[in-house]
Amino acid sequence: MSSDIIRNAGLAVILAASAFLSACQVRPLYSESSGVAEKLSTVGFSDASGRVEQQVRNRLIFLASRGAGEAVNPQYHVEMRAISSVADTLLRQSGDTSRAGRVTVTVTYTLSAIADGHVIKAGSRQATALVDFSEQEFAKQRAIRDAENRAADQAAEFVGADLAAALSR
Repeated sequence: MSSDIIRNAGLAVILAASAFLSACQVRPLYSESSGVAEKLSTVGFSDASGRVEQQVRNRLIFLASRGAGEAVNPQYHVEMRAISSVADTLLRQSGDTSRAGRVTVTVTYTLSAIADGHVIKAGSRQATALVDFSEQEFAKQRAIRDAENRAADQAAEFVGADLAAALSR
């Protein structure tokens, strides 16, 4: 008799678990059925005011349109600003110079519907890239620029994922 109770309890647990799991709505963020790719292709981005901001904007356009370029008739608008900062680390004991640093790019954005101006999502994302400083000034400046580009691309990826998640709802 106790084996019947155990078997029935096990069967009840299996049925409850299958009912619970069938209610899950897990799907890929960019799935065809969600329509996110189509919505992303109708997003327009604000003009850039600096080199790092232009790097972020270009990457976001590429991500949103999947390489097709800017939206001709945007239905959504992203107002964004990007700033970059360089911090020295690993100071040399013999002087005030640094051997390495980090570059941080911070992107602040607001996604809104063009039709009614309703703000769908607002936020801020940042990414950091590490950089080695050369003793030569040109090489140091070029290394900082490359690190800014890497950090800008990474920050754009984060913002792009936020935009896709907001438009999938």
